[in-house]
Amino acid sequence: MPDTQPTEFDASAANIRPARPSDLAGIGKLGAALVRMHHDLDPQRFIPATPQTEQGYASFLGTQLDEPKVVVLVAERDGRIIGYTYAGIEGRDYMSLRGPAGVLYDIIVDPTHRGRGVGRMLLGATIAELEQRGAPRVVLSTAERNEAAQRLFASAGFRRTMIEMTRERQ
Repeated sequence: MPDTQPTEFDASAANIRPARPSDLAGIGKLGAALVRMHHDLDPQRFIPATPQTEQGYASFLGTQLDEPKVVVLVAERDGRIIGYTYAGIEGRDYMSLRGPAGVLYDIIVDPTHRGRGVGRMLLGATIAELEQRGAPRVVLSTAERNEAAQRLFASAGFRRTMIEMTRERQ
């Protein structure tokens, strides 16, 4: 197994920018990694990745790139996509009992680049873009066991407001 220990890395060497169609293969790989990570955390709650997940994720996010209420940003380093966010502006949501908001749907950084500030840069850029587009607040959900993400979100000013609970059929 290859060594996955991080090497020295300057987060400022990562470029945060809007995603382009040419980024979709890299985004698809990271999207599939996001699915696998969640499934590993709780296989009863989260769907497993399949051989089609990578392409499916890339294809879906490709349909979102030109949507006016959607933000898809990537972190790029040396021509390689090392992270991305997917977010959108939503109106009043009676199912969630909340008013208009920016919603962060996905954020992921390649595991070999974690712990170096890339996630913080992506999160900050996404929040700024959502606020620039008029979002009065930003909401997100995170897996209960994803403590590293929860620390990142708390350090960026997020607070806990909901707890999802799941019951499997008996």
